[in-house]
Amino acid sequence: MNNNSYIPVMAEIQSVEALTAREKLFRVLLPEPLNHRPGQFVMVSLPGIGECAISISSGPESGRMLEMVIRKAGNVTGVFHELKVSDSIGIRGPFGSGFDLDEFRHKDIVVIAGGLGLVPLRSLIIPIMEHKADYGRVHLIIGSRTPAEALFREQIKTWKKLPDCFITELVDDTEFLDWDGETGLVTEPINQLSLDIENTLLVLCGPPVMYKFVLMELRMNFSIPDEQIFVDLERRMRCGMGKCGHCQINHVYCCKDGPVFRYSQLRDLPEALT
Repeated sequence: MNNNSYIPVMAEIQSVEALTAREKLFRVLLPEPLNHRPGQFVMVSLPGIGECAISISSGPESGRMLEMVIRKAGNVTGVFHELKVSDSIGIRGPFGSGFDLDEFRHKDIVVIAGGLGLVPLRSLIIPIMEHKADYGRVHLIIGSRTPAEALFREQIKTWKKLPDCFITELVDDTEFLDWDGETGLVTEPINQLSLDIENTLLVLCGPPVMYKFVLMELRMNFSIPDEQIFVDLERRMRCGMGKCGHCQINHVYCCKDGPVFRYSQLRDLPEALT
């Protein structure tokens, strides 16, 4: 997009959709395509207010339209939540490593997403679903705390209709709300998977506590090499440029070396998944 990564381009908000009480989906029109890879992120800003790192939630073929889910979690994101259609925001990026779709083609894919982990992984899931014939079996395990916090449920319904696509939606607690999925943790369906180990890639993204138990469950049931497991550490993003040091884990800068990592890159960095 912009050759100078320090200078944002201005993008116009096309729509704002409330997904939950705290999350809104923003669709913004860029002056030119972002040309991002799944798993990358952008820096979003308002002059005089501030800037924050936000995961890209749209697929790589979205052209000039950029989709982002912003959680109201602080002063800057609180101001973002007050924005309306036709307002403008600054966008820098894309930043980070992202996923290489070529590596996923013709493979079986398991995606395990907890909470907001579905937001960045949606940028990977969308191109896979749009070109499903190029990929093998797809298993999605999607967890939320309650039904009120479940994201993209209508889109998930369309994914469920695709061939060789198996989706399990879970919540920790229904809180007596209507729910047609399952109740439990994202670790629970893992032992029910039937996997071709040599031809399977796994992708994980969610709250830090999730990784320990998902990886433990995977080890108990399958002998999947660490190189075939990808972890998205999107929660650690700050400046995007490796300047502030907030995302640094020993010698690794998540914003430059990640946020997408193979587990083989992180297994000797236990603090990365805490």
